[in-house]
Amino acid sequence: MGEARILLRDQAAASAAVTTEVERKLTTWELLWNDGFVRKGVIIIFLAAVWEIYGTLLDNPLLFPTFHDTVQTLFDKVRDGTIPMRAWASLKVLFMGYSAGIVLAAVFTILAISTRIGTDFLETITAMFNPLPAIALLPLALIWFGLGNGSLVFVLIHSVLWPVALNTHSGFKSVSNTLRMVGRNYGLRGLPYVAKILIPAAFGSILTGLKIGWAFAWRTLIAAELVFGVSSGQGGLGWFIFENRNLLDIPAVFAGLLTVIIIGLIVENLIFRTIEKNTVQKWGTQS
Repeated sequence: MGEARILLRDQAAASAAVTTEVERKLTTWELLWNDGFVRKGVIIIFLAAVWEIYGTLLDNPLLFPTFHDTVQTLFDKVRDGTIPMRAWASLKVLFMGYSAGIVLAAVFTILAISTRIGTDFLETITAMFNPLPAIALLPLALIWFGLGNGSLVFVLIHSVLWPVALNTHSGFKSVSNTLRMVGRNYGLRGLPYVAKILIPAAFGSILTGLKIGWAFAWRTLIAAELVFGVSSGQGGLGWFIFENRNLLDIPAVFAGLLTVIIIGLIVENLIFRTIEKNTVQKWGTQS
């Protein structure tokens, strides 16, 4: 009996310990570390520290300025209005090309899901043009549209159109037959069927296409502006980088590159992440 009591007491103690461990509150550090923004912030701080150390050891600002010098130059260019003006010039052109590319992708995708010839057309034309780098079309764009925003918008449309159309079409094809039958049973046809059934079910793929199209468009715009970026006497961030490279103001070049990176991080981690949390994650279509 004594041994049985001891055994029961040990089991109760072990059970209490397990319960205590399960109910243990997370520490402040553990709560912070569970936040993706905090983890990404730590990574960025680490990379900035590596940049600073390497630039200090190299001690050659004409080749690789330190992180401190780059941030100081960025601050000065923001304060005098140079970088905000150049960034706004780039973003205006980007918005025009990105919007036009999304509209064309929507038209192509609707045609593809409506008819078999539309599907064949989309698959054929994307196989032809999607592997073609947008910047390779820049010489033709200059001939057709001249030195200005028209050429930039043209190459941006090419960058956005194919990834958005491909991902959207792929998402539509992956929608389950059950959801399709639900829509038909409710009498949905045409655009109402697309808007109420296909788009919500395939929005994860659509959002992926939008993110890929944004990344392609942003880097294509900066590359195009490095070649030509002056329109009406003003260029964007790519032209800002090119001008300062000619002036051998390398800290300003790195400040321009850092601005491009910062804008990319903001769009990816604030805009697209917010859309994702309020759509696919909220709807339960993505874990």
